[in-house]
Amino acid sequence: PAVRMRPWAPPVARAPRARDVLVAEVRYRHRGWNGSRCDAARDAEAALARLRGLAGDVPVVLVGHSMGGRAALRAAGAPLVHGVVALAPWCPPGEPVDHLAGRRLYLLHDEADRVTSAAGSWEFVRRSRLAGADATAIPMSTGGHAMLRGAGAWHRRTAALVTSLVTRD
Repeated sequence: PAVRMRPWAPPVARAPRARDVLVAEVRYRHRGWNGSRCDAARDAEAALARLRGLAGDVPVVLVGHSMGGRAALRAAGAPLVHGVVALAPWCPPGEPVDHLAGRRLYLLHDEADRVTSAAGSWEFVRRSRLAGADATAIPMSTGGHAMLRGAGAWHRRTAALVTSLVTRD
């Protein structure tokens, strides 16, 4: 999973107006979501706390793919988080959304994805809006779950969305 996300860092770091942007990655202590333990979300929350200790109250945009997208959405209630860009996220029915009020969310998904459900992402966006989030569903025309075909479009879109989130007032 970490290798899959590395190509996203350079386009974000090179994006216009991204001069003072730090790109970091979260490394999971355990493999998998692990039921009610939600290990990936706990690791994302711990990384946010560490970042706050190192850098202070800086605006943060979380980017995650699949389970990492779910972890980013789950951790998005932290005070530092201004927004989330979730790539082919895993959004099972009943996933919590109340903590997302006031957050900006972008969920990108190819409807041909056979691993995670684009319909689940679109439903998550709908429910997030009802909870007060500024959420947008973005259908991607290619890429499936791995986002390999058309990867450039995924990279450019992600970089533009992250830049818009970190540079907004």
